[in-house]
Amino acid sequence: MNGIKRTGVIRDYDLRSSSVKIGLVFIYLACAVILVVSVFPIVWVFLAGFKELKEFYGTMQFLGNKSFLPKAFNIDYYIDTWKDMKFHKYYINSLWSVTGSIVTALLFNGLLAYGLSILKPKGHKVVYSLVMFSLLIPATTFITPLFANLTRLKMTGFFTPLWLAAGANAFYVVLFKQFFDSFPMTMIEAGRIDGCGPLQVFSRIVLPLSKPILVVVAIYTINGAWSDFLLPYLVLDNNYRTVMVKLFEYRGANNTNDLDVLRAVVFSILPPIILFFFFQKKLTENIMTSGIKG
Repeated sequence: MNGIKRTGVIRDYDLRSSSVKIGLVFIYLACAVILVVSVFPIVWVFLAGFKELKEFYGTMQFLGNKSFLPKAFNIDYYIDTWKDMKFHKYYINSLWSVTGSIVTALLFNGLLAYGLSILKPKGHKVVYSLVMFSLLIPATTFITPLFANLTRLKMTGFFTPLWLAAGANAFYVVLFKQFFDSFPMTMIEAGRIDGCGPLQVFSRIVLPLSKPILVVVAIYTINGAWSDFLLPYLVLDNNYRTVMVKLFEYRGANNTNDLDVLRAVVFSILPPIILFFFFQKKLTENIMTSGIKG
């Protein structure tokens, strides 16, 4: 048995069985179908942005005799939409929202999880129970009281509510806590012996050794902050509108057409796609590391 080469969960020896081969065929077919269903809409939207209106409406029935490929790849259409929508301004606003959200998500959620997992003050179990219970409540139910309180506190208009919302995310707290639960207490005790207080232990020992979970939470935060629409739409002034809010408003403008909207959609989904391709390996590795430690 030691001479049998393993290929993941299936060994070369297993491939001799016809039932295993048939099962693999169905698995590959299912993966291919999922891939096509997931990727095809994005490709179709991207290619449609290179077309003129007449060509676009004439090739909508791409499953027939007409092709959904553009006759020419004219990048000027995308450039005109970018300039017309002033996307650079809303990209900057979204980057402000994302950057602040990352800081608050890592700092505040990490601190709460650090207290629940390592410091364990009196009543920490009750607090953690409330955190877990909040995961059962849909986020949209908080919008009305949240907006009312923010209005009374005169905190609307800027990105502050978005940053605070990212810093009070129960899901991130759970992720941090699961990672911190397996943290070696000998290192914590060594830091305390050296004279480090709770915050110094957190900043000098815990955070530097928590890069896997920090990367995971940061990527989740980037995707969530960039894609968020409802809260930014309610609390941000016109000068601070994010990409997703502008995309919604752009769709309802009188001087826009369907192709302009599709090109705007491409601009709005481009950063998350680039982020995924650059960090997909790091993300999967860190999720596995966090899961093993948790």
